[in-house]
Amino acid sequence: MPVHDWTRVESGPFHHFHQGWIIALSNALNAEKLLPPGYSAFAEQVAGGPIPDILTLQRKPPAPRPGDVSGVAVAMAPPPGRHVVRAEMNAYVRRANHVAIRHGMGRVVAIIEIVSPGNKDSRNAIRAFVEKAVEFLRQGIHLLIIDLFPPTKRDPSGIHKAIWDEIHEEPFDLPGDKPLILAAYSAGVEKVAYVEPLGVGDVLTAMPIFLEPELYIPAPLEATYMTTWNAAPEPLREAVETPP
Repeated sequence: MPVHDWTRVESGPFHHFHQGWIIALSNALNAEKLLPPGYSAFAEQVAGGPIPDILTLQRKPPAPRPGDVSGVAVAMAPPPGRHVVRAEMNAYVRRANHVAIRHGMGRVVAIIEIVSPGNKDSRNAIRAFVEKAVEFLRQGIHLLIIDLFPPTKRDPSGIHKAIWDEIHEEPFDLPGDKPLILAAYSAGVEKVAYVEPLGVGDVLTAMPIFLEPELYIPAPLEATYMTTWNAAPEPLREAVETPP
């Protein structure tokens, strides 16, 4: 299903969709056993202060091996990406900010964040979001960012550049017809970002969810988006689909 133009509705209706998509994603990862044994996805748990949308938790080692693990396909080759950038954080910064985050059922290894309008509605809001994302990466927690809203004056080149500039400043321009962003971050010693710009009407790419710096599974973004959309209230769907 093509991505909709979510700028046609206010924050409240999108929040409803946002919450439903979070549950659909976590349910798919768990119920469809897309994660290898020992891993679970939880919605809206607290991870050392910042509040993510979805956590991927590892209950116990060892990590899965490349290939098929008990019926679950994981990949070790680098995932495809329209834009792939790499950077290593300053070693002293990494040590100073590293916090061992644990959950009662295991350690947090990955986080999925769906950007809301409220994350961009003020300088304080976007600064808090960026700082949270960078702190997760500094702690070695892998990250997947889904931003279905175009850049604002507070993130003129998109949310990825706002995050990546805190790690390594370099040019990044969004295509004019693809102002939305999917960005997956591998949080090893070398930080690697896989960025896919997309536009309204595009199909959601199956972005990687990293479990280790070079080990990932594809996120079922398209299927879970469709599930959430099909269950959305009729007035919400009409508002989103009605041209301005």
